[in-house]
Amino acid sequence: MFANELKDHLECMARLEKLEATVQKAGELLANGLQRGGKVLVCGNGGSAADAQHFAAELIGRFETERPPWPAIALSTDTSILTAVGNDYGYAQVFSRQVEGLGQPGDVLIGISTSGKSANISHAVTAARDRRMQTIGLLGCDGGALRSEVDHAIVVPEVSTARVQEAHIFILHFWAGFIEGRLT
Repeated sequence: MFANELKDHLECMARLEKLEATVQKAGELLANGLQRGGKVLVCGNGGSAADAQHFAAELIGRFETERPPWPAIALSTDTSILTAVGNDYGYAQVFSRQVEGLGQPGDVLIGISTSGKSANISHAVTAARDRRMQTIGLLGCDGGALRSEVDHAIVVPEVSTARVQEAHIFILHFWAGFIEGRLT
């Protein structure tokens, strides 16, 4: 089993080469947004929520270089907001409501969805675009509906949720290093 999982992982990672230009362009968007004083809002469900938190921590803390913190917020972390908005407005609004309250022109929203079909991510993208924010979709499978909703879609062409998440964390780590290289 281990050998098969490793083989699948390596094959998925090898396919990321085809995404290099798109991933690089999104990294430039993130670095430029932060350099101009914007912030990064990140959202996802389940394992993608954990990835969102991980990336926000890399920007606020540090990735590999000692430097000042950059403004980043994982929208999946405040249980009071999530449960209040989920109860009062519905789960599809848990991220969009936060984007409406926190998002500003010049900010960047990253929506992470292994299926590309998450309604709450879609609503967050709509709210971000209404606020003249740039949007990035970190997606899997065929990108789902989100592929056409975001400004920049990075679609990992894989159906296995585990493989998509492994590729997503690689891309998030690439962005963290890219941003540090550009801004420090």
